[in-house]
Amino acid sequence: MADFTSDIAIARAASKKPIMEIGARLGIPSEHLLPYGHDKAKVSAEFIAASKGGRDGKLILVTAINPTPAGEGKTTTTVGLGDGLNRIGKKAMICIREASLGPNFGIKGGAAGGGFSQVVPMEDMNLHFTGDFHAITTAHNLLAALIDNHIYWGNELNIDIRRIAWRRVMDMNDRALRAITCSLGGVANGFPRETGFDITVASEVMAILCLATDLKDLEKRLGNIIVGYRRDRSPVFARDLKADGAMTVLLRDAMQPNLVQTLENNPAFVHGGPFANIAHGCNSVVATTTALKLADYVVTEAGFGADLGAEKFFDIKCRKAGLKPDAAVIVATVRAMKMNGGVKKDDLAAENIDAVRKGCANLGRHVQNVKKFGVPVVVAINHFVSDTEAEIQAVKDYVATLGAEAILCRHWAQGSAGIEDLARKVVELAESGQAQFAPLYPDDMKLIEKIETIATEIYHAGEVIADKSVRDQLRQWEEQGYGHLPICMAKTQYSFSTDPHLRGAPTGHTVPVREVRLSAGAGFIVVITGEIMTMPGLPRTPSSEKIFINDQGQIEGLF
Repeated sequence: MADFTSDIAIARAASKKPIMEIGARLGIPSEHLLPYGHDKAKVSAEFIAASKGGRDGKLILVTAINPTPAGEGKTTTTVGLGDGLNRIGKKAMICIREASLGPNFGIKGGAAGGGFSQVVPMEDMNLHFTGDFHAITTAHNLLAALIDNHIYWGNELNIDIRRIAWRRVMDMNDRALRAITCSLGGVANGFPRETGFDITVASEVMAILCLATDLKDLEKRLGNIIVGYRRDRSPVFARDLKADGAMTVLLRDAMQPNLVQTLENNPAFVHGGPFANIAHGCNSVVATTTALKLADYVVTEAGFGADLGAEKFFDIKCRKAGLKPDAAVIVATVRAMKMNGGVKKDDLAAENIDAVRKGCANLGRHVQNVKKFGVPVVVAINHFVSDTEAEIQAVKDYVATLGAEAILCRHWAQGSAGIEDLARKVVELAESGQAQFAPLYPDDMKLIEKIETIATEIYHAGEVIADKSVRDQLRQWEEQGYGHLPICMAKTQYSFSTDPHLRGAPTGHTVPVREVRLSAGAGFIVVITGEIMTMPGLPRTPSSEKIFINDQGQIEGLF
């Protein structure tokens, strides 16, 4: 392969095939592909409905340790594994999330893999793509507009404007909009009240789109959204405002999965994008279940570390969609082990076996946690050129003590050729019949007990602190028939605790619950802990400062 030094240079040199050809390999007729240019297309709802019979392929989850500034490469490994499975003769597909503009222009950058394990077209995927996020933002804000409009024209539903639960959203990091006052300027503008904005990926509409099975289910879930409460505390639903039909119309095309390809011309669905630190962190159920009908192996990822993404994948997505994962891959790097072991970022290039061993506690916690769900685990060591043989062996030796295997992967530099060993191990695990998947907690457990179970079993916390008002709210939702819902924890991604600076595998810490939100349409309870924000802010030096169009008309700085 050519000796490229940047992700974007590699992506620009890709030899892409027409998207119709990629679809044909999956058995999707051209009339069921709605093309967006030559290299991406949506799959029709008719084809998806017709494909629901027959057997499912094997479902493989790729998750990771807690993210560090050293980098882990979860999406890169997801893409590489999909290519690797195809390389060893398996019919495999990849299912990942769409990128949010907020972090793209903030601090995180693009989200389509890296090196020779990428999904293309990279620029499109990291910008407007096929317009799904715009549709979700618009549908969400239509409902917000209808609420204030209803109140302006007499408030027939008797909505208590002090108890409106529906905020507005935008797909950008903008801390100034976290808390605002709206409807100022006089009688003609309505009744002034306090509200705020969340980022689009935290929207319940995003979660609903990613959990709905078809347009009818989508419309029902949208109708079940609770927009606020009356003075007697009875809920007001989106369907009461007759908003569900128009919202579904706006989301009709967005419900259809987006088909693209890897650098090695293997098929990938990129659809939906809830964050894992403030939402449920998984691509759409429609994309995953459709892929399982089209391929023998489906490789999907869950956002951030396994304490967030994997837990929500298992306890929310798999529970709701009836999915049964066959194997899980936990991505780690030697560099991240050293950071968890106390090494500063500037010192990562120097060999430090003791720090690697110390930092492996974080990896070990994730391995043990995933095993609690009855899913067999393999560790992928995402290779960096600075890794030494002794450091790599230290990780392998540690993982072996957990009854699992760690496999060195060089997919960033070598593409599918560098990840064959992992692909073969994944096939071995998936075909072994070892998987005995079960969620962490039962549906009928009390809501506060579900929160405590996640905190103690996954975070290894000592206690959960929640004010009486929070506990009373949870009890009230149980009385209203929502006690069976799973929990969606909003927590920092950087630590098992709610302190982003506490690395490694802490125990006995406290999980403070600041707020709880009922997502009745999506079908879960959002539990906001610590200092987590549902509207992020931009860093001191945002990535946007380095993004521009060069003299050749190409986008620079996005990756």
